[in-house]
Amino acid sequence: MSRLHLITAEDPLTLQARSRELIRFPQLTMPLLAGLTPPDWTVTHEDEIITSVDTQRATDLVGITAATPGAPHAYDLARAFRNRGIPVVMGGPHATLMPYEVAEHADMIVVGEAEPLWHHILRDNLKRNPGIHPFHTGTVEVTPQYTRVYRHAAPAVLENQPHARRDLIQHGGWNRWWATKGAIIATRGCPHKCDYCTIPHLYPKAQQMRLRPIKEVIEEIRSFKDKGVVFWDDNLAAVPAYAKELCRQLKPLKRWWTSQTTMNSLNDNEFLELAAASGCKALFVGLESIDQTSLNGARKGHNRVQDYRNLLQRCHNLGIAIQAGIIFGFENDDRDIFQRTVDTFGDIGLDNATISLLVPYPGTPSYTMLDSQGRIIDKNWRHYNGKTHVVFQPRHMSPEQLLNGYEWAKTQFYSLRHIAKRLNISRTGLWWNIPRNLGYHLGLRGEVLARAALHRDSLRP
Repeated sequence: MSRLHLITAEDPLTLQARSRELIRFPQLTMPLLAGLTPPDWTVTHEDEIITSVDTQRATDLVGITAATPGAPHAYDLARAFRNRGIPVVMGGPHATLMPYEVAEHADMIVVGEAEPLWHHILRDNLKRNPGIHPFHTGTVEVTPQYTRVYRHAAPAVLENQPHARRDLIQHGGWNRWWATKGAIIATRGCPHKCDYCTIPHLYPKAQQMRLRPIKEVIEEIRSFKDKGVVFWDDNLAAVPAYAKELCRQLKPLKRWWTSQTTMNSLNDNEFLELAAASGCKALFVGLESIDQTSLNGARKGHNRVQDYRNLLQRCHNLGIAIQAGIIFGFENDDRDIFQRTVDTFGDIGLDNATISLLVPYPGTPSYTMLDSQGRIIDKNWRHYNGKTHVVFQPRHMSPEQLLNGYEWAKTQFYSLRHIAKRLNISRTGLWWNIPRNLGYHLGLRGEVLARAALHRDSLRP
C-alpha cells in the first residue's frame, strides 16, 4: 500500500501573528483531497497551525498546499523531503498564481483546482519529454527541468464529491485546537472581481457560481457529530435561491453555522431570516473600508458605507454577529483613516474584525498597477501576510506610517474599553463573542504595541 502525506503549510511569521487566537477553523483543502484519494493509499496529514511537520516521516509522496506568504517555508519543507528522494507535489493559491516559480521547488505542480487532476497525479510515474501533453481531464506541461505542471481542462464538478476526511483534522496541545471539525463547502466562486482578490485567478470562470447539490451538503453535515458547521465558501449567498433553500434544509438539523458572504446578501431580509432560523450565528463580510472612494476604486462599490449601521442592526436583531474584514492601505487612505475607522465601527457595534494591511498578491490588478508604477517595494513573499509588513509604497503616507497606523487601529479596536462599547451595542452571541474579542486583545504584544505608540506619538502637536 502506498503512503501519501499531506501538509497544510503556514509561514512562521503568520503563525506568530495569530498565535493567541482562541477560535480557529480548520482549512479543508487537504481533507478534501484525502477524501478523493483511492483506498490503496494510506493518507496522513499535518496542519502547521496545530503541529510542526516531521520531515523525517516515512512516506512515498508528499503533497503541500500553501498561500503566498507560506510559499518560502513550503519550499524548505519540499527540499527536506526531496533531499531524501521523496517526490513532492505542490498546489494551492501561490502555485496557481506563480506556477513556474513553484516548479523550481517541486516535482509536480497543480495549477487551480486539484479534483479533476488528482487521480492522474497519483498515478504519475511516466517519463515524458519537455512540452505540453494532453490527457482526458487536462494537460501536463513538462518543464526543461522535468517538473510536471498540471492544469485542468474544465472546472471541478461539485456533484458526487466524497466527504472530507475529518479524521485527519487533529487537535493539538494548549491553544492548538479547532472550534469545530465541521468544515464543508457548498459553492465555489464569487460574482465580484475586487482588485486585490485572488479568487478570480484561482478558479476558472470564478464569476460563474458552481453549486453543490443541497441534498449532498445536508448528507455530509448529518455524517459528522460536531454541532458547529463552517461553510468555507467565498460567497455562500451569491445565488440567493440556492442559499435560501440550503437554509430551509439546514433548519431541521439544529446546527450552528457560520460562513462568508457579501453586503449584497445582507440586504436580502428573507435570506437573513432563513439563515437565523437555520442556526446561523455569525457571518464574515468584507466591509474593508469606511471610505466609499476607496471601495469604488478597488471595484468594491457594492459596499455602501452609509448602510453599514442598518446592516449590523438587522443582523443583530436576528441574533447574527458580523465579523468584518477591514483593510488599510487603499489608494485614498490617509493618516486619518485609522481613527475614523475605529470610531465608526465602535459607534455601530461591530462584533469583530479581521484587520489587515492591503496585500497586492501577484497576478491581481492591485499588484499589476502598483508594480507598473514602481511602488512594489518588497518581493519577499513571507511578508505578504497582511499582518507584519507593508510591501508597497502607499499613496498618501509612508510604509512605516501605514504599518504603525494599522497596529494602532488594532490596539484601539481590541482594547477592553472598545470591546465593551461594541458588544454593549451588539448584544449578540456574547458567550462566544467575548472570548473571541479577548483572544485578539491578548494577541496585542510588545512589537505591536510599540508600533502603535509610534503612530500615537506622531499625531501629537
